[in-house]
Amino acid sequence: MALDFPPALRTAVARGLTAAFGVGEPDSIVALGGGLSGAGVFRIRVGGIAYLLRLDQARDGFRDPQQAYECMRIAAAGLLAPRVRYADPDDGVAIMDFVDERPLSLEYRGTHDQLVVEVAQTVRALHGGPPFPPLVDYLDGIDALVAQFQARGLVAPAAMAELLDRWRNLRARYRTDPADLVASHNDLNPRNVLYDGSRLWLVDWESAFLADRYVDLSCVANLFAHTPADEDLLLATYFGAVDAPRRARLQVMRQVNHLFYGLVMANAVGEQPPAKDLAGRSLAQLHEALSLGEPVLDTDAGRFAYVKARLAAALDGLRDPQLEAALAVIA
Repeated sequence: MALDFPPALRTAVARGLTAAFGVGEPDSIVALGGGLSGAGVFRIRVGGIAYLLRLDQARDGFRDPQQAYECMRIAAAGLLAPRVRYADPDDGVAIMDFVDERPLSLEYRGTHDQLVVEVAQTVRALHGGPPFPPLVDYLDGIDALVAQFQARGLVAPAAMAELLDRWRNLRARYRTDPADLVASHNDLNPRNVLYDGSRLWLVDWESAFLADRYVDLSCVANLFAHTPADEDLLLATYFGAVDAPRRARLQVMRQVNHLFYGLVMANAVGEQPPAKDLAGRSLAQLHEALSLGEPVLDTDAGRFAYVKARLAAALDGLRDPQLEAALAVIA
């Protein structure tokens, strides 16, 4: 079938299909949701078999296919990401095996504890593999996102003042242990942790680079560790033992993770009058709605509600008296 792409991109895709399969066009192609990255994502069929075609055409300080494809190949070699059939960073074209995703919240074949263990094991396997190339200091990246967010003016400065003051306090006191720099995905949101009915796969390596192991651990903790017991199970599975410094680092980075997703999601919100506060549906309510298939993130209003919920969760966590104790333990 004809590829409905601009001529140069159509040529680049045909080049990839020829290299991978010896054909210039797929049997069929269907556009899929590409998340917030801006990448074009398609399910294609070649010889009756489904594959994923990804088109990464955007380039900036955080989006570099050369970096992303190198990390993706490392993860695929470790059997954590789908097999890569073709990847050309200059063209921004990648083809990999297609994961027939099942809803994790509905079809996971195990208990919640077993899911926490499997997630921890998957992250541990990633971090234990070959290191990814470095890019930026993760917290420096958060600072850049904060500046970008403030320039947008989506939330009134008065409503952000306490959150940013508390962020600056954390930023001044948290230091990554060099031993904690690992191959980090950095964006393990529900769209990037896929379940095929028997195991988990990690996808979308656009944000991957060498980073603090607690970036990934905090992300999956905010998704799957709903109680202190869950958190201890996550840490015990990952490390083999739980101690106060590990709990402290995870607690601190869980708040950074909330802040990160609030700032990143803001990039998908259109221009609108500044919000006077962070009031709205809670993060737990929004995650429940997402798990039930509610199109929460399909509109500007829904995305902005998610931004405020993440920022409110970060503020609540930064206000927790235990956070000060955690920062003292780390220091």
